[in-house]
Amino acid sequence: MYVTFHIKRVLALLLVLATVGVCALTSSKIGQAQLASAQVQQEGIQLPIIMYHSMLKEGKGKYIISPATFEEDLKYLKDNGYHTVNMQDLLNYVKEGTALPDNPIMLTFDDGYYNNYLYAFPLAKQYESKIVISPIGYFTDQFSKADANHATYSHVTWDQIKEMMSSGYVEFQNHSYNLHSSDGKRLGTKKLKGESLASYTALLTDDITQMQQEMQEHTGYTPNTFVFPFGAISNDAVPIVRSLGFSATLTCESRVNTITRDPECLYGLGRYLRPPGQSSTDFFKKLAPPKAAA
Repeated sequence: MYVTFHIKRVLALLLVLATVGVCALTSSKIGQAQLASAQVQQEGIQLPIIMYHSMLKEGKGKYIISPATFEEDLKYLKDNGYHTVNMQDLLNYVKEGTALPDNPIMLTFDDGYYNNYLYAFPLAKQYESKIVISPIGYFTDQFSKADANHATYSHVTWDQIKEMMSSGYVEFQNHSYNLHSSDGKRLGTKKLKGESLASYTALLTDDITQMQQEMQEHTGYTPNTFVFPFGAISNDAVPIVRSLGFSATLTCESRVNTITRDPECLYGLGRYLRPPGQSSTDFFKKLAPPKAAA
């Protein structure tokens, strides 16, 4: 009987030691994973940003994709380990030290077409994906008054903006109030030849500030990022935009961004235009492939 009791004590001790060993090994692996993740975030995180515009079931053009294509994109990203982020997530990472998810990617929509609300918004909710929409203020004002909700040409209304914003899936940024023009004179916010700096500064300040004020009045939110129309940038525009309090800017340069703790990394972020007629696999394979989680 004594022998049996002794054997039970020995077995119990061995079980405790084994458990301690497993816990120690697990803890070590977790510690290594956390260290590796911290090192990656300190050195810089690779962030591709995708640029969409209009979305129609039937329509042709360089800037038009189908809802089916967008859904294929969302499914591809989910299946391949990407996690969608918005501009506030980047600001929280840079300024507050908040970690970003593994394999972050950003999905942006320029101009604020009504079809973004009609098609992209429900899909974003369905796939639990964050998107960033940058409307043109003048058109939002016009379509908020009348002639709204036409998939082919309408722009989002203020009520639709508020609805999307309240969902938690859609963030809104500043794409100018009424400087989205390519009529052969001024291209977007680009400075005209011979235009004085004082005149140009006043023009840019008045337009961009109006959009900031209207966003605040209609939604209670103030955009933190300026999205250059057409990606057209003048050297003089950069300090003006900074002086207006924006913490980041988006361009149309096709490149992957490196996000660090330096606030300067958020200015001049590049984006890839998502063209029609290309599978999600073919489009996303040119981006940096996602890294396996540590």
